[in-house]
Amino acid sequence: MREFRLEADEQMQEFFSEVADEIQKFGASRAEAVARVNRAWEGVEFEPYPDLVCHEEPEYWAHRFYYGNGPGRMVPYWDPDADRSTWTIKPAPPADDPAWTLPREG
Repeated sequence: MREFRLEADEQMQEFFSEVADEIQKFGASRAEAVARVNRAWEGVEFEPYPDLVCHEEPEYWAHRFYYGNGPGRMVPYWDPDADRSTWTIKPAPPADDPAWTLPREG
């Protein structure tokens, strides 16, 4: 089984992997990072690389999938002086969700 349950060409699969890599920088396991990408883009139809989602950098999507884009994100995520201390982490997909394609750690 592939990491990502998303139907897309190999280059898009690499893009999804880059998003997951960025999510891991927040302290998430690889399994959680992949599950977050799978859940966020479930049911999306992707064009061959570069799909429209590639207009944004993987870092952008990582922030959105890990923290969300709701209230409290008034400072752009890319601002090095952004105060992220009040940002809350979005819950990961539930343990029984098919978005989890890799074994959970711990």
